[in-house]
Amino acid sequence: MKIIRLIGSTVFVLGLFTAIFAGMPWYIHHEPIPLWLKIAVYGIIGGIVVVLLTVALEQRKGKAPKKELPSGEVQTGMLLQNSTEVPGREIAENLGLVKGHTIFAIWIGRDISAIVRLILGGELVEYTEMMGRARKVATNRMIAEAEELEANAIINVRFMTTSVIGSAAELLAYGTAVKLK
Repeated sequence: MKIIRLIGSTVFVLGLFTAIFAGMPWYIHHEPIPLWLKIAVYGIIGGIVVVLLTVALEQRKGKAPKKELPSGEVQTGMLLQNSTEVPGREIAENLGLVKGHTIFAIWIGRDISAIVRLILGGELVEYTEMMGRARKVATNRMIAEAEELEANAIINVRFMTTSVIGSAAELLAYGTAVKLK
């Protein structure tokens, strides 16, 4: 189902760009509509219909993708704690603020799938996956900065997100790098 939806969204995008960037300028200077422009318009309509049908079928069957998303945690010796202390451990040295950030966006074809889900209801898995990947990247960058300071833990870890433009979002991970005894 996912591959069919990807094909539908690809056809939509190709049709849309063909109609806008080639069809509109051509049509302004010529009268009859050529076959390639008709095909582009049918691609736009067909692509939307395919995406709409695949999402609707997924939701009707109750088989929305339940793919395991990245949690943002990495396999490292660095301890990440969202409190100001580490239970049972003493902080030997406070090394200061560490941060990692990234800006992620999804491909317009996946954005169209999300818009259809917005209309029909349900989890916007396209954005959930995007934010999961962004969180993992930002966390890895924060850990790398802490490792440069020779920290063995990051306390008071926080995440912040902001919308940049359209479906692009910035994710910032930050915390305090410390050395534990």
